[in-house]
Amino acid sequence: MLKPLRLTAALCLLGVGATRPLPADPDTRAWWAITAALSGDDMAGRDTGSAAYERAAQAVARRFARAGLKPAGEGGGWFQRVPMEELRVEHATFSVGDRPLGFLHDVTVAPTPGMPVSLDLPLAYRAYCAADALGDVRGKAVICHGTHRPGLPSDAQRYAAARAAGAAAVVTIADPGFSVEPPRWPFAYARTVWLQGSAPAAAGPVRFTLNADALGGVIAGSGRDAPGLVTSGAAGAPLPSFDAPGRFRATLSLAQRSISAPNILALLPGKDSALRDQTIVLSAHLDGYGPGEPVAGDGLYNGTLDDAAYVALLIRFAEHRAGKGLRRPVLFAAFTGEEKGLLGARWFVAHPTVARAKLAADVNLDQLRPIFPLRLMTVHALDDTTLGDDARAVAGAMGVAVQRDPEPERGLLRRADQWPFLEAGVPATAFVFGYRPGSESERIYREWYRTGYHRPQDDLAQPIDWQAATDFNRFFYAFATRVADQPGAPAWKPGSPLRPKP
Repeated sequence: MLKPLRLTAALCLLGVGATRPLPADPDTRAWWAITAALSGDDMAGRDTGSAAYERAAQAVARRFARAGLKPAGEGGGWFQRVPMEELRVEHATFSVGDRPLGFLHDVTVAPTPGMPVSLDLPLAYRAYCAADALGDVRGKAVICHGTHRPGLPSDAQRYAAARAAGAAAVVTIADPGFSVEPPRWPFAYARTVWLQGSAPAAAGPVRFTLNADALGGVIAGSGRDAPGLVTSGAAGAPLPSFDAPGRFRATLSLAQRSISAPNILALLPGKDSALRDQTIVLSAHLDGYGPGEPVAGDGLYNGTLDDAAYVALLIRFAEHRAGKGLRRPVLFAAFTGEEKGLLGARWFVAHPTVARAKLAADVNLDQLRPIFPLRLMTVHALDDTTLGDDARAVAGAMGVAVQRDPEPERGLLRRADQWPFLEAGVPATAFVFGYRPGSESERIYREWYRTGYHRPQDDLAQPIDWQAATDFNRFFYAFATRVADQPGAPAWKPGSPLRPKP
């Protein structure tokens, strides 16, 4: 059964019972109809390894075929099967003393193969968990503030220090002061997925994440002011170190299974034989979260803007071309496993169905939220390759300004499917809707990350700025055409820190 709001959205797509206007632009209406087909409730959020994902993959392959593309997967087909392992926490209980902690609401865990499934540990609060502040934490659960502030330990540094000091677990307080991407509770689920043959390390402290609101119960009896510690930790202020009187207890039920899911790969052959070895990859990820912990009574994480809408945009671009090639070959790639660690893109880069030497660039569509006007656009790796020059030219002709990433502390460049290409030395880029500080656009952007990002509310009923969607879609059509048609192949710029070493 469709959720009530989604039923309204579905009827709108059919022109029945509309409660909000649909886009006036026919191309944008067609794009949104494909988005609805990929992210409606019947697609169940397209979780990696699920039957729903397989249905979505088949639907994308059919659309690519109808658009005149050629299969570019394994064995002459549309798919490249990606083998993975999944470790899932099926059930968990947590407590400190006689105080329970809610799984996924107060605390969650990152499962790893071979980890202990029962813990009963003393607690050591150690502020930011700098190596020189830990002291004797052998066999303890160490509580650390998960700050993102310069000059304080990073997540990797905190974990390395705790591991070296002999801690049995690291309990990281999700930083409410990280306003550019605030913590979102509850978590959808607790699972780890990895490519077969690359299992995560099992040795070392177990990783837990703690809701800052639950800190008071965890350190009860210590005489410390938990809200004050959270406020000071969010500000990067000096903090004490102390041992708490309670014991951190956890009992976990784990299940491991082998799974797989396909990348969908389709080729628009180039028409210039001199450029046939310069394939341009256009990518987006098809997978979402699927069913998970309910938020406001909704437990289906549809993943409409993240990222069904941009697989739909690949389809629309293919339909525009209708089999008519550009000068360079264009590989359309709908990747799997992005939400589990860029797994589909990593697999493709390691096992390309097009010779690695023939991959000239990747243009990735993700992190796009057409929920406010497109007047400014962040372009990842803007100054690193000539793709940045292409973005400036196309956006400038539309009256859209471009900028470097204004929030590098979020690491967005490394969090989407362009990153495996860049790591492999292939020029790549991606785009994010930008805003001016203090503007209404910033307010909308921040609110979406609080209430929509990786939430069931990223669905067909959410507010969309149709003109912004139209503007970005037109930008993408023009940008992809320019990159595939211009005389010179995308190239690295001298001095780029991302440029591969000779």
